[in-house]
Amino acid sequence: MVEERRATVAVVGGSGYTGLELLDRLARHGEVEVAWASSRSEAGRPTPVPGVRFTERTEADLEGLDLVFLCLPHGAAVPWAAAAGAAGVRVIDLTADHRPGSGREAGVVYGMAEHAADSVADASMVANPGCYPTGVILALAPLLEAQMIDTARAITVSAASGVTGAGRSPKRELLFAEVHGDFRAYGLGNGHRHLLEMRARLPGAGLLFVPHLLPVPRGILETIAVPVGADVRAEAVTDVWREAYRDSPAVSIAVDEAPTLSDVTGTDRLILYATDNPGLAPPTLT
Repeated sequence: MVEERRATVAVVGGSGYTGLELLDRLARHGEVEVAWASSRSEAGRPTPVPGVRFTERTEADLEGLDLVFLCLPHGAAVPWAAAAGAAGVRVIDLTADHRPGSGREAGVVYGMAEHAADSVADASMVANPGCYPTGVILALAPLLEAQMIDTARAITVSAASGVTGAGRSPKRELLFAEVHGDFRAYGLGNGHRHLLEMRARLPGAGLLFVPHLLPVPRGILETIAVPVGADVRAEAVTDVWREAYRDSPAVSIAVDEAPTLSDVTGTDRLILYATDNPGLAPPTLT
């Protein structure tokens, strides 16, 4: 039996939290070979992939690759993506540079596999969804399609993320002594950059998005207040979710109780849960 060739991949910007998580998963993948991983600050140090050390690289070092992952600071992925395209190397961009609303999304597949698995599999370039938009879009898109949401009223998203969501670069406001015992909102005024992505994927939905910083390392908890029609109840919403994600192993639907942060931290899981709010009129779900 002829052994199938493993895909040869590289990770650009592999020493941030996103890059390290990705390298750890690639090390356990079995169908890929990591050719190299770049990092200016960690050059020479070992990566999570056995036998692979961080190195400095340029866009010229793409020869022989099947796929390159871009885990760079936002704004730095564009030249790499262009060079990879010219070299015939497929790209998965984990930055915001090519996501919906960026102005560079033409010809790029949005990598939310639950909604576009076939397109993702065949794409030459994939824009990986942002952290906050993943939960919001997966929760709301099926409800919009089912016409359950009262789009004349605003959807309120109160979202809280662990500190690693802000990246690994040292910042005073993210030091342990600054975040421990505290809880703060940021991106106020409905101006967070992830709103562009959400609005592009949820046309017609009015969103009020307020992100918060949790004093924990990882995980996201989003509480979404959804205005619905008078006859819409949580049970019907749960049924729509079940149908939409019946073939999506990473998405679970909770029924008995709301999920907690510890239910998903360190996994690729998203858990959805709906409850009625009979005290609010007109009807609202969370």
